[in-house]
Amino acid sequence: MNKRLLLILLLIIPLVTNAQFRRKRYKYEVCLNFGGTNFLGDVGGSDQIGTHFLKDFNYQVTRQVIGLGLRYKTNRYWAIKADFNWGEVGGDDALSKEPFRNNRNINFKSIILELSVRAEGYFTKEQGGHLYRLKNVHGMRRKDIQAFFFGGAGVFYYNPKGKYIDGQYYALRPLHTEGQGLPGGSKSYGSFSMCFPFGLGAKFAIDQKWSVGIEYGIRYTLTDYIDDTGGKYYDNKTIRSQYGDIAAYFADPSLHRMPAGYGGDNTNSYQAAAGQERGNPKYRDAYMFMTINVNYKIPYSHHRTRSKF
Repeated sequence: MNKRLLLILLLIIPLVTNAQFRRKRYKYEVCLNFGGTNFLGDVGGSDQIGTHFLKDFNYQVTRQVIGLGLRYKTNRYWAIKADFNWGEVGGDDALSKEPFRNNRNINFKSIILELSVRAEGYFTKEQGGHLYRLKNVHGMRRKDIQAFFFGGAGVFYYNPKGKYIDGQYYALRPLHTEGQGLPGGSKSYGSFSMCFPFGLGAKFAIDQKWSVGIEYGIRYTLTDYIDDTGGKYYDNKTIRSQYGDIAAYFADPSLHRMPAGYGGDNTNSYQAAAGQERGNPKYRDAYMFMTINVNYKIPYSHHRTRSKF
């Protein structure tokens, strides 16, 4: 199915509201999210080359995320939620035992500022009435646990930085590490891109207003440069002459050694040549959020104006 058509359907379906649900007291919910992030891209990853998605997961680069959201329940099965998340992602080839990645020796970290809107579909409908199992209390008890799936779209800001040999971090985009701006170099990239969050979650009701939950979501993106790596090596001498020594280091911080059988001879003579693959252009970058959330339903009154005539 065309990706644009799928996105339109995800946003339109929840808008088909239930008239009875509209009369409920609680339609809006404020959500506080906090948890961990992980990066899926060219830099770092598992101890295998050529892996993708969750097979390339490396728990050692898990970092933090915190966010604030507003959920609007359109009916008992659907909701729309807007989120603003602040997090950080990172990767380090030195943590991988795969020879090519380990020798490449690229590292990065980047802030992620994400604003997204998503549709949520619930597997069970939320019921009104009393939550507590109290004796002689009549009425319909609400569901204690609700599981849901979600999908949507958003934009995010990123700014990859690399750790220099002196321990200081430098912004990598201005350094043109793949020859951006030079003849035959990679195309320049910006600081913003689109993301498409998809995932699963569950909520546990504490009382009529409060609930806690957990969710896992992956964000596919339209950029391959969250880690500043996605193309080929550029001639390092040219980068040095045009952009300086620090740019030349980050363009090729490799250890210059490769085991025998992998194109090297176990010495420090191995050198990446211009035109060799630096990153894998086949896959764009992605990142994951695993969060715990605390939710509070905002009470509201719905009054109808009746004519006296």
